Amino acid sequence: MIVVETIEELQQLINKKAGKTVGFVPTMGFLHEGHLSLVKHAIEQNDIVMMSIFVNPAQFGPGEDFESYPRDLDRDITLAEEAGVDFVFIPSVQEMYPFDGGIRILPGPQADELCGASRPGHFDGVLKVVLKLFNIVDPDRSYFGMKDAQQLAIIETFVRDFNLRTKIVRVPIVREDDGLAKSSRNVNLTPEERNQAPIIQQALIKGAELYSNGLKPVQIEKEVANFITGGSVGEIDYVKLLSYPSLQPITSETNEVILAVAVKFSKTRLIDNIIM
Repeated sequence: MIVVETIEELQQLINKKAGKTVGFVPTMGFLHEGHLSLVKHAIEQNDIVMMSIFVNPAQFGPGEDFESYPRDLDRDITLAEEAGVDFVFIPSVQEMYPFDGGIRILPGPQADELCGASRPGHFDGVLKVVLKLFNIVDPDRSYFGMKDAQQLAIIETFVRDFNLRTKIVRVPIVREDDGLAKSSRNVNLTPEERNQAPIIQQALIKGAELYSNGLKPVQIEKEVANFITGGSVGEIDYVKLLSYPSLQPITSETNEVILAVAVKFSKTRLIDNIIM
């Protein structure tokens, strides 16, 4: 495995692999089984697998956890190599953002729901780094987990509407044995919170059952929120039932829906969802 820190070096290496397909796994590091699942899918479908590790400051707002976001680069490099990654791109902030000419990328109405409603500017920063990485790597396929379902929906729309060459591949959520979605932020949970956190998935399953029984979205959202707060110390940020991937209210023409939740614990905020 080759570790690369500069854009120029990375592109020189990729150019030498002309004629081979490239699968790209963008991450913010502190790797877990969810990230490695993305790598597994990429290996199965491509000749070369490239991973980036970059904690993107552009997607963190004031007071958010950029400085405290968990990092362990040596461990990440070891895990990536063991998983079969060919190249790991680990740029500095200066390498990724040497200039700022004031040009911005603004997401559409999808960004006004779910996490975007309480994190203004977050998805501006996500699209900024994603576009830069896609331009740098020029991957044939790019792999994203379904846990960040809003992010995935916005990136899919971005790639479609702006004719970007890469194909976005959805990868299912990877969970702990007790159902908690894998997340780099899970390490910030207290022992009590960690014991309670699986109630999030249990609430989603309950919500899916209510949906199949024909309950209205507002009733389902209320039942799911009450289930979580009744069995944990977590505070509800949102519970939403929307069409997917448009993230708009459900209509008679909706084919796919998402039930998504965000729950705040003392030091971290967990998200999860179920697609129906």
